[in-house]
Amino acid sequence: MWSVWLSVASLLIVIATHWLYRWRNPKCSEKLPPGSMGFPLIGETLGLLASSKSIDTPPFIKNRMKKYGPLFRTSLAGRPVVVSSDPEFNYYVFQQEGKLVERWYMDSFAKILHQGSQDAARINAHKNVHKYLRNVILGHFGPEALKDKMLPQLEDAINKRLHGWSKLPSLEVKSSTSAMIFDFTAKQLFSFQADKSKEDICESFTNFLQGLLSFPINIPGTAYHRCLQNQKKAISIITSELEERKSNPEIRKGDFLDQILSDMKTETFLTDKFVIYMMFGLLFASFETISSTLTLAIMLINENPKVIQELTEEHEGILQNREDVNSGLIWKEYKSMTFTHKVINESLRLASVAPGILRRTLQDIQVNGYTIPKGWALMVVPAALQLNPSTYEDPLTFNPWRWQNISANVSAKNFIPFGAGMTWCAGAEFSKVLMGVFFHILVTKYRMTTIKEGEVIRSPALGFGDGFHIQFSAKRG
Repeated sequence: MWSVWLSVASLLIVIATHWLYRWRNPKCSEKLPPGSMGFPLIGETLGLLASSKSIDTPPFIKNRMKKYGPLFRTSLAGRPVVVSSDPEFNYYVFQQEGKLVERWYMDSFAKILHQGSQDAARINAHKNVHKYLRNVILGHFGPEALKDKMLPQLEDAINKRLHGWSKLPSLEVKSSTSAMIFDFTAKQLFSFQADKSKEDICESFTNFLQGLLSFPINIPGTAYHRCLQNQKKAISIITSELEERKSNPEIRKGDFLDQILSDMKTETFLTDKFVIYMMFGLLFASFETISSTLTLAIMLINENPKVIQELTEEHEGILQNREDVNSGLIWKEYKSMTFTHKVINESLRLASVAPGILRRTLQDIQVNGYTIPKGWALMVVPAALQLNPSTYEDPLTFNPWRWQNISANVSAKNFIPFGAGMTWCAGAEFSKVLMGVFFHILVTKYRMTTIKEGEVIRSPALGFGDGFHIQFSAKRG
């Protein structure tokens, strides 16, 4: 018996050792990028998710860049991933969307958006799907829509919100800006009126990012479980609105959902399920990223009197050049906000809200003597590019004036807050216009007083610790 058990134990040890070796040394006929695959199954995920009290590139990424260079391999949530901070390679890959790489999401994100492997394959098989989505989003949130319709709506919504804030002794900026942006976006998407709803679905969205970046384990008490529970509330409201519109086709509200309902008659991929989760994804993507960047911008502006002074001079000049000082912002005025656009760019550069932009390789890719195997994930880290001291002098310093001397070629490859290439974010201009309008109203009508300083934290997404509290008070005269 002892010999049998010894043989079994020896066999198990051999199998485990072989499996561990194969895990740490993935099969590839060519030379893989340097790096480590970490522990079996979980890889190096815990290192990536570790928080740091700095606006700088997350330590997980920064330390491995120092050790391995701009290209390294790792494993995240059991998936082999190559992380790239090489601007030339990233730029090339983004131009090869659909040829060398395709969109890909971490398992937790894919499940939350109901884009499993079969769904993703079906959607990617229809090359016109992404083109359709991009066009319909641009039609409602792009430059023409902003110029002709949305600019005065944004100004009115922000005016009302800031007026309400000015009556409060203080407020937490991130949660307040999140609610402001969420309410406006939800209204544009499906005419949702937060003040008339019994459910606070904005609150249901606020903690999603941590769930998206967690292991997809649906057990009570986990971040992913809480994420799914909150999601159900939001999905329920979106589903109810879709069902009501389909039951009453005479209802026309002129919003994004109206357009989708009309197109559902001709576009076969626009199923109820697809539409519901698409709306869900658009809501999350819009309010979370913009609110984080806007909160950081307010924090940085409030710490820099020279920036406030130049912003104020620029926007007071816009008011002085109007025939009617009480008339609303027009597109020409927005485009004339030269310094404001520098402030927006600098805020976007420092915020680097997206922890990483993920793609999956469709074929083996050769780069710098290494091979990235077909089927592996590729993660481009915006912070590694936008906070690179080789590109930006004193990269952690808030300096809007630096944008006077940054060429278009440098920014194209080293400034990607909205992605790049064919999948460049269709809502980019909406984000910048919202921030521009907010700054216009803020510096011409209000003053800010810090009540509680915020603490910037990357985990790896951008956060603000225990909160950043400000008092907004109306200017007199």
